Amino acid sequence: MATDPVISTEGGHTTAHKLDVFTWSFFFIWIGIVLLSNFGWGVGLLGVGIIILGKQATRKYMALGFEKFEVVCGALFVLGGVWELLSVRIGLVPVVCIAAGVALLLSALFGKATD
Repeated sequence: MATDPVISTEGGHTTAHKLDVFTWSFFFIWIGIVLLSNFGWGVGLLGVGIIILGKQATRKYMALGFEKFEVVCGALFVLGGVWELLSVRIGLVPVVCIAAGVALLLSALFGKATD
């Protein structure tokens, strides 16, 4: 008998809850490693982004659905890490703001009307 991964429990914890605990564990371990070894912001942000995106890939693989907000956050962490590692002279926040504004404008111009 197959069980639904969201509903199935082991010791009172759902699979989704266990995945959250694993992700937070990896997060704290990674932050500790980065702080102890002085890797710098670029490597730290890149690792955090990979952890977040890895969680969402696992959720998708396990048919738990993925969370769009976390995918965006993970992508921004990865982008921030790469940005820092490449020592880009332009600030990331203004670029992200411009991209968000353009995306909103395009969705307003070309998106479906909902009313």
